[in-house]
Amino acid sequence: MSTVVRTEEPEVGAAAPRKLLGKVTGSDRAFVAITRTVGATVLVITGGIGLFLAIQAYPTLSHYGLSFFRTTEWSPETDTVGIASVLLGTFTVALVAMSFAFPLALLTALFISEYAPVRLRPTLVSMVDLMAAVPSIIYGLWGFFLMQPHASALARWLHTYLGWLPFFTVDTDPNAAMWEQSRYTASAFVAGIAVAMMVLPMACAVMREVFSQAPLGEREGALALGATRWGTIRTVVLPFGTGGIIGGTMLGLGRALGETIAVVLIISPSFDLKFRPLELGTSTVSALIAGRFGEASASQLAALLTAGFVLFVITLVVNTIAATIVGRSRSGAGTDI
Repeated sequence: MSTVVRTEEPEVGAAAPRKLLGKVTGSDRAFVAITRTVGATVLVITGGIGLFLAIQAYPTLSHYGLSFFRTTEWSPETDTVGIASVLLGTFTVALVAMSFAFPLALLTALFISEYAPVRLRPTLVSMVDLMAAVPSIIYGLWGFFLMQPHASALARWLHTYLGWLPFFTVDTDPNAAMWEQSRYTASAFVAGIAVAMMVLPMACAVMREVFSQAPLGEREGALALGATRWGTIRTVVLPFGTGGIIGGTMLGLGRALGETIAVVLIISPSFDLKFRPLELGTSTVSALIAGRFGEASASQLAALLTAGFVLFVITLVVNTIAATIVGRSRSGAGTDI
């Protein structure tokens, strides 16, 4: 902030030091006022959304109590409503997405910041950032029409060779002469791959920024001691950027938890309480709201808003933890997320 500085001359013989008086100019006052207003507006809007959802959720929570979080069925007609299955489905899709997005984001960030030619880096950064501008429905169509056949084959391979793990089990015989491909489609696994491409730019941007802030002196010191480029990355860059790696991953997780359109296009709705990402059928909180909102009655709408409130709180907590981790880390001092 630019200031106009003037000094007060001390009296003759006085030992007191000079006092620096700073006067903020008019443009600085306007800038401070605008930024404070915008920041306060964002907080007010976020708080207003949370307050609205909390008010709408109170009747449902007071009526169903804790059974709202334990019940797997969603049948408002019979007064049976619960989000246990959709909460599990939400975290299943998000975990699958982060299993693909985390290594891709980490390796992409390392390549751009450490290995890519200097002239090529701005182009690569723009290409990755532009992935965040692609509409969700495009990723959903890409996952449904292009990725799903290949993902089904990969899911069958995982079931065949790793089916002894409970979360790789599918209720069919993978070694049958005519294997049931439909049992491996419209699953959390396919939806997670599409969501992974959507959260990758966000996680990569945070990681790339913290890697670029690794101290030059420590880099040069490692190279002077005979370290290779990978040795420098392993001993200097990665330890310095640990906070950014964790924070960027959790920010991507927050985005994956709330993704809607791509998931709705791919999954086959199911309210079974199961952790089988490879198997047909699942549901998420956001997909439930999008699928039932148009035809919901007043009581059903209140239940859907309650589910939205739960998702809002979960996402807010995840993003807050991510911002705290990045802010308190050594690499997060100058990082905005």
